[in-house]
Amino acid sequence: MIRSFLTVSTGTLASRLLGFARDSLIAALLGTGAVADAFLAAFQLVNVVRRLLSEGALNAALIPAWLRVRDRDGEAAAAAFAGRVLGTVSAGLIAISIAIAVLMPLIIMIIAPGFVGSATLDLTVQSARLMLPYLAFAGPVTVLMGLLNAQGRFALTAFSPLLFNIALIAAIAALLLWHADATFAARMLAAIVGIAGLLQLLMLLSQRSARLAAPLRASFDQEMRGFFAKAIPGMIAGSGPQWLMVAGAVIASATPAAVSWLYFANRLIELPLGIVGVAMGTVLVPELTRAVSSGDGDAVAHAESRALELATGLALPATLGLIVLAEPIVRMLFEHGAFGAEDSAATARALMWLALGLPAHVLIKALSPAFYARGDTTTPLLATAKGFVVAIALAVVLGHFFGATGIAASIAAGAWSSAISLLRKGTGEFGFSVDAAARKRLPRIVLAAAAMGALLWLTVYLVPAEAHGLIRFIVLGLQIAAGITVYGLLLQVLGVASWREAVNALRKPAPKAPDAPCS
Repeated sequence: MIRSFLTVSTGTLASRLLGFARDSLIAALLGTGAVADAFLAAFQLVNVVRRLLSEGALNAALIPAWLRVRDRDGEAAAAAFAGRVLGTVSAGLIAISIAIAVLMPLIIMIIAPGFVGSATLDLTVQSARLMLPYLAFAGPVTVLMGLLNAQGRFALTAFSPLLFNIALIAAIAALLLWHADATFAARMLAAIVGIAGLLQLLMLLSQRSARLAAPLRASFDQEMRGFFAKAIPGMIAGSGPQWLMVAGAVIASATPAAVSWLYFANRLIELPLGIVGVAMGTVLVPELTRAVSSGDGDAVAHAESRALELATGLALPATLGLIVLAEPIVRMLFEHGAFGAEDSAATARALMWLALGLPAHVLIKALSPAFYARGDTTTPLLATAKGFVVAIALAVVLGHFFGATGIAASIAAGAWSSAISLLRKGTGEFGFSVDAAARKRLPRIVLAAAAMGALLWLTVYLVPAEAHGLIRFIVLGLQIAAGITVYGLLLQVLGVASWREAVNALRKPAPKAPDAPCS
């Protein structure tokens, strides 16, 4: 499981790093004015729909259903089932994209009411419409990725999203060299989004994954209706962090540049969230589905315990690091071109508050698979809805007094509300299985992360205020390297992890056990 986790998290890390490069170039190209707000609001809308489908959300329903059909009726029946899912998703998304294109002005008015009555509204509508073709490709991509994940083939699904960012980076670089007008550049980038989605689909179709879903046809029979009744709640719940950001953007649209500040701050949150959360959802769902279906309580406890340890061990130090080093990180990544020092300071303040919600987001990703494996996609949906309502209610108040910083704090509070709801519901219904090893290691992980955070806090005061350019880059790199090194050594000293044993285990070929039959 950990080997698969590392495969997915490595691919996600590479994609997120390319995403940082992409967003740094977008900041230099568009800055934080009306054009940037319009483009980023539209891009955020597309990102929400992309996350509804991808990054493990559709796995919640597709993987258990596909495994049941395969084990009950054979490979051919499973391929036919997948072909109907693929055809239905594709046809549905084409119809939805057309409807969204027609209703786009109304949709933008709802998600960005602060744009109403300004030229920013028209710019947002234009950008969003140009991005819509991406949705037609996102559905087939997600189904094919889910089928590969169900077979334990995680490498291709982990690395195929890189094409999306590579295409956008190439386009932005060309526009920067061309010194393109900001409005024209935003429209060109919006159009490239669809092309990037097509590249990802073509890459998956060139592999064996296409044969896992055949013949291709759309169907709305009873079996498909039952499948989507479970899939849709899971898809919405799986994109909880994006819904919370949409809630924040709705309120932030009334404040100039606030949408941009929150967007760039959230991009830094998505790095650790992607590495831990996406990998958690991708790997844990098939793992827990097999364990729950076979009635193997020890396997369930082992998967849930290791997931909780990984989630805590990666999310907590990332949270403390982002809080302590918020401003130098933002300045290094984004303070170029049209993105100034004032933008860096505002983005860093938002980042510090958003980071407080990172452990909650990761906890949700670790807890939700326990429900999905039991065929329950409604409980995570209700938890997501509760967090959304909490975030909106608080953002109305805190956003009025504290601007983007208050909205960021509201988003973090919404995430914790969702996480606590899942924890209470799961404990009451079936009890989360945490073994003795996890109960021993978790407090030590917290202690090691706290010590690392204290070290980073001390190093901030040792950096000269006038440091800039290459010196600033070197100092930040040394701070991050020191934090990672100290944290790793503390985990070893405290007996949480033995790096030699971990490396040796990863080198050994894992025996392929037969899949447990799914009931």
